[in-house]
Amino acid sequence: MNLSDRNPASRIPPSSRAAPPLPSRSPLRSPLKHLKLGFIGLIGAYGVLCAFNPATFRWLDLVNLVFHEAGHLVFGFFGEFFGILGGSLMQVLIPGVVTGYFLLYGQRWSGMVTLFWVSESLFSVSVYVKDARAQALPLLGGDDAIHDWHWLLSRLGILPWDQVVGAAIYAMGLVALAASILGGVYVALNEQVSDA
Repeated sequence: MNLSDRNPASRIPPSSRAAPPLPSRSPLRSPLKHLKLGFIGLIGAYGVLCAFNPATFRWLDLVNLVFHEAGHLVFGFFGEFFGILGGSLMQVLIPGVVTGYFLLYGQRWSGMVTLFWVSESLFSVSVYVKDARAQALPLLGGDDAIHDWHWLLSRLGILPWDQVVGAAIYAMGLVALAASILGGVYVALNEQVSDA
């Protein structure tokens, strides 16, 4: 018995076989791609602005401030050190979790958009860390407020390294920003739109 005899399609003359259907293109594919590219471009421009002058307080910093202050309360249950670290930790953790959620559930472009939020938050934390010795930033609570990073770096014995630690956090923000922009462009150009 010939192998071609087992395959029913091989018994149909070539002229009678139907051509495979062409992949359907959604009419929204091209405009949606352009909107995504435009939006990631706006986010990229805003991110570069944040990177060049991270000490400027911008609208997204208001959102980050809420999560920062909440982080002190949430992580305060794990002791004084984590309570103080928890502000900056929560400020980066919330956008990180949102980014992770989008990526986990296959919403890659949305994940790239929220990765920008992670980068902006890291820039903000880097400014706070670099201010540890100078303590020049205005803090909630006025003169009686504890400067988180002065306290943390003092406890760790690395207060003189505040500029180095801040620069490392800033560099992580740059990596996140670059990944957000490049990833957003790549996903917008290559993402398949479902017909559902």
